[in-house]
Amino acid sequence: MSGGLNSYRAAGVNVAAGERAVELMRGHVARAIRPEVVGSLGGFAGLFALDTARYRRPLLASSTDGVGTKIAVARALDTHDTVGIDLVAMVVDDLVVCGAEPLFLLDYIACGSLVPARVAEIVSGIATGCEQAGAALVGGETAEHPGLMGSDDYDLAATGVGVVEADDVLGPERVRPGDVVVAMASSGIHSNGFSLVRHILFGPVDSGQPGGIPETAREDLEAYVPSLGGTLGTSLLVPTRIYARDCLALAAAVEVHTFAHITGGGLAANLARVIPPGLLATVDRASWSVPPIFGLLAERGEVTQADMEATFNQGVGMVAVLPATAVADALALLAARDVPAWVAGEVGTADAPEPAGVARARLAGRHPR
Repeated sequence: MSGGLNSYRAAGVNVAAGERAVELMRGHVARAIRPEVVGSLGGFAGLFALDTARYRRPLLASSTDGVGTKIAVARALDTHDTVGIDLVAMVVDDLVVCGAEPLFLLDYIACGSLVPARVAEIVSGIATGCEQAGAALVGGETAEHPGLMGSDDYDLAATGVGVVEADDVLGPERVRPGDVVVAMASSGIHSNGFSLVRHILFGPVDSGQPGGIPETAREDLEAYVPSLGGTLGTSLLVPTRIYARDCLALAAAVEVHTFAHITGGGLAANLARVIPPGLLATVDRASWSVPPIFGLLAERGEVTQADMEATFNQGVGMVAVLPATAVADALALLAARDVPAWVAGEVGTADAPEPAGVARARLAGRHPR
């Protein structure tokens, strides 16, 4: 019997709220479409008609990721339309590293209690991110987990699929001595390192408050910070820049050997992932100024430069490794697409045989003051 002691509703799952959420998100999903999508929202699977005639030997690429504890800040500020953009960015910007064009995504939203308006707000951000990436949002899942998650808790994940011509796959195999490292500016912290951000700014988790952030700390989030040109909360929630279309345009216009998406672990660690054995990429810190939000975190938390660089992007969200002859055209194209970019370093031959575990990228020099 509906609503009885042993009903699904009594167990904490609101099926009607789920149906309402689907209706509210339908318009947002309709924005994130491509001609290859077959069917509409609400089916058991998303269908995508890949035009194989466009490719000689197409390879499908896949990536999955989440937003992490940045969601705590979104919950504390009751602002949920930006983390969806973060979610898409973390997936598609991984896909494009190998030269793959993002085709479609599916999202997964887990929550303690399903609030239709909030879910729709999250999905609106996911749809916006898909529009920016040129990918379709072909479906997803919203799961209510009463008793396992707090009523205000939620978490996000997504999986994306892309396609790349087998002959055009980018990666370490293409990198050569003399290649140049072109850095592309990040929009802020992006979606990595927020456990340290929360530890620095908000102290111990308060399980009784949204996002675990104490009420006094929420007041700090809403305070204007002159060095940031806005409130602390706004600066923390700036969405991750989506580079996918810019990287694809760059690879189509000039010779690119590889990209590196700068996520958890920082610039040196992620760049090292695309540098082959025997070579070393050296990035000059003097080539860019670290954005103020990172300086604020370092100062308030008394975090060492080494720990900052091993945790945050420090102002670089993506890098392209390409021949020196392609640099001028690459910088001009990125400028035309409103992506701040600069020459940050170069690839050379390692001075000595590479010991096990030694990174293939390093940072040198000092940032300008």
